[in-house]
Amino acid sequence: MDIIWHLDVMYCSSSVCGLYVILYFCIVMSTKELNKEAVGVLQRIKRPEENAYDLAEKYYKIISVVNNLKLTEREVQLVAYTAIKGNISYASNRNEFCEKYDSSEATVNNIISKLKRIGVLVKDGNKTKVNPVILLDFNKQLTLEIKLLHGDGR
Repeated sequence: MDIIWHLDVMYCSSSVCGLYVILYFCIVMSTKELNKEAVGVLQRIKRPEENAYDLAEKYYKIISVVNNLKLTEREVQLVAYTAIKGNISYASNRNEFCEKYDSSEATVNNIISKLKRIGVLVKDGNKTKVNPVILLDFNKQLTLEIKLLHGDGR
């Protein structure tokens, strides 16, 4: 049996308890294979978020980093906002975004153009929406699994 390291990390962001980390290690191994190198690491990070917007922003930041998209904070905010609202085509949605994030309509238009060009936002008829491949329901709990594999996927 291979050695598998299991790491759980839990954060509490409550103002009462501050920030703390609980590390839990579970090592599964055969006595014959004690000298083998670990084959994988499973890390769980449990972080409560205040609302769907915060959860969506975290998710799209992770998607940006893992896929090397290099999205700015404002771009991530726009994608998260669009995912929650359903689209960014309506003037009321754009105005609300501009007020909420202290942005201008010109900036929003530039960001939309960039995000459409790289495939994060797509046109659906007359509406600009988040690409359905990366669209989730952020009102539900989210479990995200990321596998980073070496070269040939072993």
